[in-house]
Amino acid sequence: MSKSSDELEKVAESRLPTPFAEFTITVFRAVDAKEHVVISLGDLSGEPPLIRIHSECLTGDALFSLRCDCGAQLEAALERIAAAGRGAVLYLRQEGRGIGLGNKIKAYALQDTGVDTVDANHQLGFPADAREYGLAVQLLHDLGLKRIRLMTNNPRKLDALTADGIEVVERVPLESGRNPYNERYLAAKAAKLGHWLNLP
Repeated sequence: MSKSSDELEKVAESRLPTPFAEFTITVFRAVDAKEHVVISLGDLSGEPPLIRIHSECLTGDALFSLRCDCGAQLEAALERIAAAGRGAVLYLRQEGRGIGLGNKIKAYALQDTGVDTVDANHQLGFPADAREYGLAVQLLHDLGLKRIRLMTNNPRKLDALTADGIEVVERVPLESGRNPYNERYLAAKAAKLGHWLNLP
């Protein structure tokens, strides 16, 4: 175990064979005891590598939910990194845009009554997006990265990294997983959160 920063402790590392490539998985523990993950491939030095900062989504990433595009985005990011031969996914434990799993399911129940994803969060007393990206910046520093190609559709994520001194030399759009169940969800993200999405 080693300290990577004042707030992160590197606790474990191993190979991670996947259908896309054999990655390296590294686990970091934050001061709040949450464990965050870096899934990396190849030598990240030199030209800015492809990076995806992905917030945990149990329902989409592991349970194949069609209510969001999270699982599809995670898979697409790993596929693109594998195709490029280098890059990393930073997997942050901030479920439900930062409100936690239980509250996310409460938000789902509100959405079932016709409320959109943003207003559901507000009705529960939360901001539209409670995620923070300071840990992502620390993880990037731990990887020795100050210049990256960022796979995202989220302007807030890009702005947060830039404000903390990370140079995003290219924004790489990552649109996948659109289906009839998440059309309203994606429309709300575009209209109310400013996400860059090519919607009909």
